[in-house]
Amino acid sequence: MVPGLCTKPLMSVLKARYSESERRLLLDIARASIQHGASSGRLLDVNPKRYPITLQEHRASFVTLHKQGELRGCIGTLEPYQPLVCDVAEQAYQAAFADPRFPPVVALEIDYLELHIAVLTPPEPLHFRSEDDILSQLQPGIDGLIVEAGRHRGTFLPSVWESLPEPEDFWRQLKQKAHLAPDYWSDKLRVWRYQTEELN
Repeated sequence: MVPGLCTKPLMSVLKARYSESERRLLLDIARASIQHGASSGRLLDVNPKRYPITLQEHRASFVTLHKQGELRGCIGTLEPYQPLVCDVAEQAYQAAFADPRFPPVVALEIDYLELHIAVLTPPEPLHFRSEDDILSQLQPGIDGLIVEAGRHRGTFLPSVWESLPEPEDFWRQLKQKAHLAPDYWSDKLRVWRYQTEELN
C-alpha cells in the first residue's frame, strides 16, 4: 500500500470508463468498507461476481478521504492485482485506518467524510536520456508519475499538479517524496507514467 500525496481531485482527463451507476457502486463500497472497519476492525469481504464485469477487472486504485476540506487519509496501490471492487474496498479501509500520517477514523467521523476514488491506468515506462528529456515528456494535469531508484520509490497522482503546476517543481518534489535528493540523477533511475479516472 502506498500513502498518497493527495489534493482535491482535478477533472478527469480520461474518457469515462465507468457509468454513473458503476461510479456510485464504487463509492458506496468504499464507504461501506470504512463503516464495516469501524464496527468490526476488519476489511469488508466483497464478492466481485456480484458486480458488473467492468468492476471485476483487475485495476489499481487510490482512495482519498477529506473531512471539512482537510485531508484525512489517502492510500492506494500502483499495480493491479485484484478486482477493482475488492481493491477499492481495501484502499478505503487502509486510508481510514492505516494511513500512518493520521489516527484511525472513528465511527462518529464517517458521515462527515468526503470520499474520492482514483482508478489508475496501467503504468507505462517512460523512456529518456536525461532529466530534461523527462521534463519535456510530462503532461501537467494529466500524468501521474512513479519514480524508482534502488529501494527508493514514490508516486504523485495527477491531482498533485494542482499544487505543483510546474514540471520542474513536480519532478523535484516527487524525488524528495521518494527520499532522493532534489538534484539526484542516475542512469539506473526508472520512471513510469499513468493516468486516472476520478470518481467522487
